[in-house]
Amino acid sequence: MPPDYLAIGHVTADVWRDGRITPGGTAWFSALAARRMVENVSVLTAAGEDYDVARHLPGICAYRLASPTTTQFENIYTPAGRIQYTRPSPVRLTPAHLTAELRQSHIVHLAPVCDEVSPDFVDAFPPDVFIGVTPQGWLRRWDETGRVHPKPWDAAPRVLRRANATVISIDDVAGEWPLALTWAAQTALFVVTESADGCTLFLKGKPYRIPAPAVEEVDPTGAGDIFAATLFIALRRGLHPITACEFANCIAAQSVTRSGLDSLPTPADLARCSTILPPGWL
Repeated sequence: MPPDYLAIGHVTADVWRDGRITPGGTAWFSALAARRMVENVSVLTAAGEDYDVARHLPGICAYRLASPTTTQFENIYTPAGRIQYTRPSPVRLTPAHLTAELRQSHIVHLAPVCDEVSPDFVDAFPPDVFIGVTPQGWLRRWDETGRVHPKPWDAAPRVLRRANATVISIDDVAGEWPLALTWAAQTALFVVTESADGCTLFLKGKPYRIPAPAVEEVDPTGAGDIFAATLFIALRRGLHPITACEFANCIAAQSVTRSGLDSLPTPADLARCSTILPPGWL
């Protein structure tokens, strides 16, 4: 049976200053979030032999390509902002890794974290497959020490032309709205998330400001991935884009009131946010 939701990107091992190593990556977080809303979720990824798929991706059908290492990220927070380091897996994900069943996925989420997802994926699926994009990993390069720096998104026109929906954080472009506006003008539906301020939805280039519910933030980790997964599912099910963004804002806002895996959508979250939706939609 084709997946309801397919996330494509490296899962990661996130290294913390206190010595902890925790699972991470957009594909990981968005797939787990999607599994709270749809039944059949798959991940196409690459990771080392020591990556415990059954433990880290419960209920998910994982297509793990063998890799000598699992991609690592280390975030260091300073008064001047975040410094990020990566040690990426050398395995690049391409359409050649897709099975016939994966090519028929209902929703495909292209979720690069370190430029490991080929843009050729946008031409690998039938026109009726919904393609959602979070391009954060296509905006990163790293030096010989692993320190991450921004880089141009060279494949943007090609990807945006095919994407059904694209989500970036304003932090992904270091607050450069002119760049976000350039991309928004090249695609049908583009969303810029702005943390507690909600998001700006662009429909054929026209902006709509959509505020988020006010909540007490505990941990924002993964909120953007939860927002994207929720939005893509809502749009694929035919929800109007403005309502879909309101719903995704609501679910993401609930997520930041908890930490770790507890931030994933709960039945209570879905019930609370369902007041936004048309009757019987969920």
